Amino acid sequence: MRGREARGDAALSEPTLTQAHGRLSIETEGAGFTDITGRLKMWLADNRADDGLLTVFLRHTSASLTIQENADPAVLADLADALARLAPESRSYRHDSEGPDDMPSHIKSMLTATSLSLPVLAGRMVLGTWQAVYLIEHRLAPHRREVLLHYVGTRAA
Repeated sequence: MRGREARGDAALSEPTLTQAHGRLSIETEGAGFTDITGRLKMWLADNRADDGLLTVFLRHTSASLTIQENADPAVLADLADALARLAPESRSYRHDSEGPDDMPSHIKSMLTATSLSLPVLAGRMVLGTWQAVYLIEHRLAPHRREVLLHYVGTRAA
């Protein structure tokens, strides 16, 4: 006999882990932050997520993902300014065939993240009061970005 059976708890059942995969197509308006929190919440609800872990992965090298404050827009403006100072647009980069904003976009992506792991409890992402999930577009022109989603956990009844 193993574990619970040895203790006489055979009637108790473990929750069954399940997986869900999906993708979001995000249209950006050019350089800046796009709040995708609502889209993630809807996807979790559509997939009856309960308790588990959501992995969010961005399939691009000139955009990124972050969790940041959602209350004061000045925070996002200051963050964009800081990234611009760290990786300014310039033709001095060796990789410049796609324009002066391309190589700085790769640098900004390297300094941030292309994947996030978010805990999910009772079907909701466990975020702080002022936190939101953002896709950061580093290119100046609008782009369509693909975000892959993978949930591992239990399903709500």
